[in-house]
Amino acid sequence: MLVDREGNPIGTAPKSTVHGAHTPLHLAFSSYVFDGEGNVLLTTRAAHKITWPGVLTNSCCGHPLPGEPLAAAVVRRLSFELGLTVESVDLLLPSFSYRAVMDDGTVEHELCPVYRALAAGRAEPNPEEVGSARWMPWKEFADRVLGGELEISPWAAEQVPLLAALGSDPLSWPVADPATLPKAAQL
Repeated sequence: MLVDREGNPIGTAPKSTVHGAHTPLHLAFSSYVFDGEGNVLLTTRAAHKITWPGVLTNSCCGHPLPGEPLAAAVVRRLSFELGLTVESVDLLLPSFSYRAVMDDGTVEHELCPVYRALAAGRAEPNPEEVGSARWMPWKEFADRVLGGELEISPWAAEQVPLLAALGSDPLSWPVADPATLPKAAQL
C-alpha cells in the first residue's frame, strides 16, 4: 500500500516494483519477538534478499496484504519466516517511519509501525527469508546497539533508541492505542 506523508493510502503497487532507486513511501511493519524472560529474537536477513542481505536485524519485518490489519500481518509473517506461534501482538510505535539507502542506490522508504510479539517455541527460520536467528537479552542487545558495538539494519538502529526509551523491561512497555496508527494502517 502506497501512502502519503500523513499516512493516508494513495494506491497500491506490486512489492517487486517498489524497492529500487526511487522507492515510494509505503506501508510496512517491524516486529520484535520476545520470550517470557525478556529475551529478544534477532535475525540475520537471508543472503539473497534484495535489501540489506545478510544484515543483523530485529525479529521480522514485512508488508500487509491489501485489506490486512497490521497485527494480522505480523502474525502471518512470523509464522512464515520463523515458524513461530504468536501468543500476543502489541503496538508500540504507531508512527515510525524511515528512509535508508543501500550502497547500490536501492532505497527503503517505509511508514513502519513497530510491534512487540510474545512467542512460544523454537524459531525455525525459513531460508528464503532468514539466514539465522538467535535470542539475546534485551538489555544486552539495546546496550550494544546504543554503544555502537553491534551493527544492525538501519531501521532497527533507529527503532532501538525509541524502544529503549520505553523502559528497561520490554515485557512491561506501554502499549500504544491502535487509533493512533496512520490512516492507511487503520483496518
